[in-house]
Amino acid sequence: MVAKRSGAQSKKSQRIGVTLQSGQEPRSEPPLSLDRIVATAVDLLDAEGIDGLKMRRLADRLGSGAMSLYWHVNNKEEVFDLALDSVLVYRGPPQTVESLDWRGEVVHMLEDWRASMLRHPWSASLLPRRALGRNILSRLELLSKTLSRAGVADADLNVAIWSLWNYVIGATVTRASFDLSDDDRAAAQQRLTHLSEHYPTIEHSRLLLDSDWDGVFSKGLDFLLDGLAPSQ
Repeated sequence: MVAKRSGAQSKKSQRIGVTLQSGQEPRSEPPLSLDRIVATAVDLLDAEGIDGLKMRRLADRLGSGAMSLYWHVNNKEEVFDLALDSVLVYRGPPQTVESLDWRGEVVHMLEDWRASMLRHPWSASLLPRRALGRNILSRLELLSKTLSRAGVADADLNVAIWSLWNYVIGATVTRASFDLSDDDRAAAQQRLTHLSEHYPTIEHSRLLLDSDWDGVFSKGLDFLLDGLAPSQ
């Protein structure tokens, strides 16, 4: 019987090049790998949300035994971290886009961030509760450099970063969770019409019928960036 090895290096060496015993994975399935685990976890989260990610369920989707997963990840929390970071990668503007000024760079970066989270709605609610991975840290580093280069003072840089962070996260959570049908919106607006004595302004603006989420996000972002623009 082989003696059990301990320590991070031993565990890492066990993960690399390990041969799973017969019966742990069906031969028809591709070899188990960290990339495959993360991609499958993202698919599971997209389909069933945060509560749907269980190690047993993930293993079933991979066609492996649950214990096989632990050759590649320490626990479910690590799966959450890896899955979250994998959907937040930022590759920058397409090469066909001409060089952007600082404001154009920030807009593209934040619109891409929002779009990434809307493709994976679980990510917006998960992000504030997880360790920040390399991809989101790279986004924040690029955002910090861009704002600093634009003239945002060092004393104001953290305020600017967190203000934009809060705006993107808040806008994404609201869009992902505000899932009323057109009929529901119309009925709610009708109720406001009957209550216009108490809520005249939002009834007049037809707030509950406004579904231009992209336009609202872009214009709100303009408001924020106007405040960040260097003084002339």
